Amino acid sequence: MQLDSRQCEAVLAVLDSGSFEQAALRLHLTPSAVSQRVRALEESLGTPLVVRGRPCRSTPKGQRLLQYLRRVRLLEEDLQAELSSDFGAPLTVAVAVNADSLGSWFLPALAGFLIREQVLLDVTVDDQDHTHALLEAGLALGCISTEAHAMRGCVAAPLGNMRYRCMASPDFRERWFGRGMRREAVRRAPVMVFNRKDKLQSDFVLRHFGLPPDAYPCHYLPASEPYLQAIVLGLGWGMLPEVQARTLMASGALVDLAPSRSVDVALYWHSWKVQSPRLERLSGTLVDAARRVFA
Repeated sequence: MQLDSRQCEAVLAVLDSGSFEQAALRLHLTPSAVSQRVRALEESLGTPLVVRGRPCRSTPKGQRLLQYLRRVRLLEEDLQAELSSDFGAPLTVAVAVNADSLGSWFLPALAGFLIREQVLLDVTVDDQDHTHALLEAGLALGCISTEAHAMRGCVAAPLGNMRYRCMASPDFRERWFGRGMRREAVRRAPVMVFNRKDKLQSDFVLRHFGLPPDAYPCHYLPASEPYLQAIVLGLGWGMLPEVQARTLMASGALVDLAPSRSVDVALYWHSWKVQSPRLERLSGTLVDAARRVFA
């Protein structure tokens, strides 16, 4: 069976924009025309593809179609650039990256490649335990994740272990943990948490001190640089990647509250087995760089 390109374009526009009205503006059609094309493709495939809501979202079968359409679009764009006289035409690649990688090694690892190969990034930031869901939903073509197993049609390349250390400013340690990181002090000392998905601190406290997540005060600060700055300023303690905190530790701006209790988080790069040439080269560059960083 051959997919109708106009119907596929309508489904992609609806799922990208979240509504039939916005999709209609993007495609220069009426919402009714967009709806007819989406419904025609659903009838042709014999399955619902779009959950009509605010916003619209894909059904499980719609997710599979969305994955396929994004990959086809990327392959077509890369092929057109390769066959045209302007091979330097930029290519946009959607990736899902955890905030700690983005705030430390990710951009230095890829900067030279992105400039040389004329690749534009469309980055979605999420917790490393949740980025894989964006790949499954067709919202990313590659992701950095803690998920070790690749879904069908994909490969998962090990990047290495990102080591986290329990960090605070010297003043904070003196104020709260002058006698060491003890259970009663942990119960009272403010904790820096990235967002509600961030379980590094709560897992650490539960494992070593037996305290549930609601047993101690927390700051929530969902931005990498401000999160790091807040710890340096003494607002709370938090788990920081060693690669990000190394220089501040050396300068004395940060201290390790629990040197013998570091936490290693294994990371993997997930991408499709069939990729555009530039995305395949991006994957290779990223994996090689990460393995050097975490060696």
